[in-house]
Amino acid sequence: MKVMVCPLNGPRNISEFQWLGPVQDAPEATGKNLIDRLFHAPNPMGVIREWWRHMPSNTVFMAERNLITDEILRTWLNGADADKPEGEA
Repeated sequence: MKVMVCPLNGPRNISEFQWLGPVQDAPEATGKNLIDRLFHAPNPMGVIREWWRHMPSNTVFMAERNLITDEILRTWLNGADADKPEGEA
């Protein structure tokens, strides 16, 4: 059984979560930029940040996941300290 840590509810079975997509910068989407965003999705390898939702509690949060190993490295609520590595105040 694969386990993911919900920032509010602790460790849970992965079946309780919904993947909402990668975290992306939000440049103005017009013209060619809009076409690229809609039809040319990046395919990165390595660690990326993603949006996830814990369905029973409807908690939306961010996670870092290694796409090569499918390991979930950390999870956190979106907020002011989201960019700081764990252990920093």
